[in-house]
Amino acid sequence: MENFDTKLAARYIGKSASWLNKTRLSGTGPTYLKIGGGVRYLRPDLDDWLASKRRTAVYDFANDNAAAQSARAA
Repeated sequence: MENFDTKLAARYIGKSASWLNKTRLSGTGPTYLKIGGGVRYLRPDLDDWLASKRRTAVYDFANDNAAAQSARAA
């Protein structure tokens, strides 16, 4: 299974390495592996996180997550 360090994972999802570091502290970013002192991200976890960000509207009250997720499957 393909995995990435923080810098490559950030590039893959279009964010900065600093942003990923901050989201690890807050728990709001993609799932990651902690192996010894290193952090790794699995490609399927990054893809799942990206897919979870799909939206159909700008505002949360108007967002249809089911439609956004089904669009991914199509």
